[in-house]
Amino acid sequence: MTLPMGPPPVCNMTGLRVVPCPDASFLTDANAMARQGPAGPAGRGGIVEGVSVMNEVVDPAPGRSIVLIGLMGAGKTSVGKRLAARLGRPFVDSDHEIEEAAGQDIPSIFATLGEGAFRDGERRVIARLLTGAPKVIATGGGAWMNEQTRAAIEKDALSVWLDAKLNTLHARVAGKPGRPLLDGQDAKQVLERLIAQRYPLYEQADVRVLSTAGANHETMVDRILRAIEQEQEK
Repeated sequence: MTLPMGPPPVCNMTGLRVVPCPDASFLTDANAMARQGPAGPAGRGGIVEGVSVMNEVVDPAPGRSIVLIGLMGAGKTSVGKRLAARLGRPFVDSDHEIEEAAGQDIPSIFATLGEGAFRDGERRVIARLLTGAPKVIATGGGAWMNEQTRAAIEKDALSVWLDAKLNTLHARVAGKPGRPLLDGQDAKQVLERLIAQRYPLYEQADVRVLSTAGANHETMVDRILRAIEQEQEK
């Protein structure tokens, strides 16, 4: 591949090293707003319009987006799509939206810009996704760790933690590509560390739903809806 002559563009991120910047425009709110339109069902997410289904259910959280949080492998994207279809809502995956905005996949963003830059872009993208019509939003495993993101979700949406045990998560993600936090690492050890770091904050979610190895997607949707209804009745 022939590179253009002259010095490469750089991202001068506060607190981060200066690194080549293929496309860091996803870090700007203006660019994110320009990408608010539907991205389609391709890839890991994108905005997928809610599909009408028979036996419609009563939306347990009218007027509020439902945000799914949890570690990698908890099922946020796969279950989120089916939850959105059941409720007739749009679905969006925040990681997919970041990839669309940046023009590269998550591992490439980590490699070229660093995790700090990714997290800042993630915060901005999620803030944008919380605007507009209520939808189902699947977030990356680290998104909830950002205090500003937690505050925005608590203010404008209803959070649902998909709580999965270590062995369940490991079986779902071990040896699979696209997980930069696992690259070159012992997957089980990384997951153990992330559970210790993140689960205490995940417990602040409005609703907790167990994501078990034997539960299919529709069973998970049923669990989420029941849990939300119980929370709303309090």
